[in-house]
Amino acid sequence: MTNPQMIESQLNDLPVVVAGLGVSGISAARVLNGLGARVTVVDGGGGEGLRARAAELEALGVAVRLGDGASLPEGTELVVTSPGWAPDSPLFAAAEAAGVPVWGDVELAWRLRKPLPGTGEPAPWLAVTGTNGKTTTVQMLASILTAAGKRTAAVGNVGVSVLDAVLAEEPYDVLAVELSSYQLHWAPSLRPYSAAVLNLAPDHLDWHGSMEAYAADKGRIYEGNVVACVYNLADPATEALVREADVEEGCRAIGFGLGAPGPSNFGVVDGLLVDRAFVEDRARNAAELGAVEDVNPPAPHNIANALAAAALARAYGVEPKAVREGLRAFRPDAHRIAEVGTVREVTYIDDSKATNTHAAAASLAAYRPIVWIAGGLAKGATFDDLVQGAAERLRAVVLIGQDRALIREALERHAPDVPVIDAAEGQTGAVAMTAVVRTAASLARSGDTVLLAPACASMDMFTNYGERGDLFAAAVRELADSGE
Repeated sequence: MTNPQMIESQLNDLPVVVAGLGVSGISAARVLNGLGARVTVVDGGGGEGLRARAAELEALGVAVRLGDGASLPEGTELVVTSPGWAPDSPLFAAAEAAGVPVWGDVELAWRLRKPLPGTGEPAPWLAVTGTNGKTTTVQMLASILTAAGKRTAAVGNVGVSVLDAVLAEEPYDVLAVELSSYQLHWAPSLRPYSAAVLNLAPDHLDWHGSMEAYAADKGRIYEGNVVACVYNLADPATEALVREADVEEGCRAIGFGLGAPGPSNFGVVDGLLVDRAFVEDRARNAAELGAVEDVNPPAPHNIANALAAAALARAYGVEPKAVREGLRAFRPDAHRIAEVGTVREVTYIDDSKATNTHAAAASLAAYRPIVWIAGGLAKGATFDDLVQGAAERLRAVVLIGQDRALIREALERHAPDVPVIDAAEGQTGAVAMTAVVRTAASLARSGDTVLLAPACASMDMFTNYGERGDLFAAAVRELADSGE
């Protein structure tokens, strides 16, 4: 099963195992069942929610095995895995021993692509990965492509399911695809038209086993690129991945950064976003793509996201005017450096999505002086580099969550003069966040920013980062209404 154009017919009556009964697993099971495969879904869990999902699939004729995610059903010829299943799972060891291929949902989608009417070729994929910024960049890219008059969608880890996108009744012209390291690991045939790696920082190392393995999976996104491998000039590790990639002849390395760009790069000149890659005589000329103020919000790392999105769009042939219009039309998702409001001349920013140190560092670099709300579940992270880089911007720090002591110790080493207050000890939910916001307000002065950028996961105190951000916004509104 190696020819992407033949895969649909090959799936008919094929015994396939789908690993995982989550969103992507259910989507894969439905698609495979609809194409005539004999599908068995396996999942090690067995809770009420899983049983309800299993019943829905069983009604369609899909077999489901709950409480058994390790054994490979006899006769299986293909395994399609959900992204979160780690490579060392016993199921995959059994598949390898039996010579059975393992694909992810992205690999399945890639092989199910159909030629566009009149072209003979499937819709190209413009793909984005990185430790942080993927969703925002892909959404910016989709907005730019839409402004250029293309039927498109942000797909993958965001928006439309990638399987739904490639099988859509009305085909897309081009897809803006967000890909995680998990998805890339299980997508050996993927060959995007152009791709970007935004940044690399330690994350998900428990899944990948090492930073080297994590980086290698991220680097898979560059394999087979046709026009451009887009990398971050401020992150040499991303350029190293470009150098290692096997690309189509003529594919170019295109850098983006916040400084004035050299030839073949994107950058910023006098407040303008500039392209010196896809212009005639790039040694002397540049194309103006818009202004920094066209980026919402115009924080440094978000400007970098916009430049990466612009580079991919320009690689596809989008005109500069559409880049500007698309960036102006873009609105970020909630909890990504979102301004909640200003109370007594103090600005409150919700970046609850900053669940690791790399994301928090980008957020902290955008403001000063800052009362920083930080802490939660550290996921094995260390905080010395983060604190050292942000120390001069900090007015005070409010610590929350299970692993707050790790951040306190880093602050004692690298910012010993910054006041540090523990808040909401033993509390969770709305009660906790109300206490946190009032503590931060008591430390802030006129002109300061209170920044929720926890650098940690949220599940010790909140359902998820979204609830953490929503409760922060509610507590700020309550503060404003109180008149205190």
